[in-house]
Amino acid sequence: MKRFILTGAPGAGKTAILRQLELEGFNVVEEAATDIIALWQAQGIAQPWTDPSFLDAVAGLQRQRQLRSASEAVEIQFHDRSAICTAALATYLGYSVGDSLSRELDRIAAERIYQKQVFFIRNLGFVKHTEARRISFEESLRFEQIHEETYRTLGFEIISIEPGSLFERVQAIKSTLGAQLG
Repeated sequence: MKRFILTGAPGAGKTAILRQLELEGFNVVEEAATDIIALWQAQGIAQPWTDPSFLDAVAGLQRQRQLRSASEAVEIQFHDRSAICTAALATYLGYSVGDSLSRELDRIAAERIYQKQVFFIRNLGFVKHTEARRISFEESLRFEQIHEETYRTLGFEIISIEPGSLFERVQAIKSTLGAQLG
């Protein structure tokens, strides 16, 4: 199985792209951070990302989802973010990478969980705020840069998916896949 990470800054359009890929028959593994944020907010924690234990909670759920998806008999799997994104978030928030997240990063590298090519969805020029996404566009640009640097530092190749229509972006991903698998 080939596992590809699809990532980018908040509001870049990852979810729409992943939904379209899923509708076209690709297997998608959901991201963890949005679900942890929603759960903690339901528990009365207004800004979960301000609690350093948030990163370990995200990494733990990401690990669970990746391990659960490992038994699926598919050729290609898209992961909506990864623990590497969580490490980038730690840098962005000014937190250190804790033991749990560090162990997960080591496991990802040792077991070669993901393909070394990462689909990096570029920002659309704006950010639409939600309960889970309260970042400004300027902050998202800073996070995008940290995010990319984190992947490159860990030896990943960035495949940029530039702004465009949903169709154009999905086609760019599928074209890259075709070249790699063909």
